[in-house]
Amino acid sequence: MKTGTKNILLLAAVVLLAVLPLLFVNAEFGGADGAAEEMIKTIQPSYEPWFSSLLEPPAETESMLFALQAAIGAGFIGYVIGLFRGKASKSKPQ
Repeated sequence: MKTGTKNILLLAAVVLLAVLPLLFVNAEFGGADGAAEEMIKTIQPSYEPWFSSLLEPPAETESMLFALQAAIGAGFIGYVIGLFRGKASKSKPQ
């Protein structure tokens, strides 16, 4: 099989893995914070939080900040891996 065909099939598989659950799973995609809050209320109904947040951004902004944090982390990890691979390739005799 040619490399281009393999790449196209892999890309199609990735797209299908991302899209099919969104189309066929009828569920609410809630976060862990809400589930934890509900569990705490069922276990200890009289629980009072120690503090409340000073700023609560809208859900879209919160999701964007989370995605930005993940992208910065992935970029840092990719940079470090590339740095180490570059150093290793320079130190090998050719």
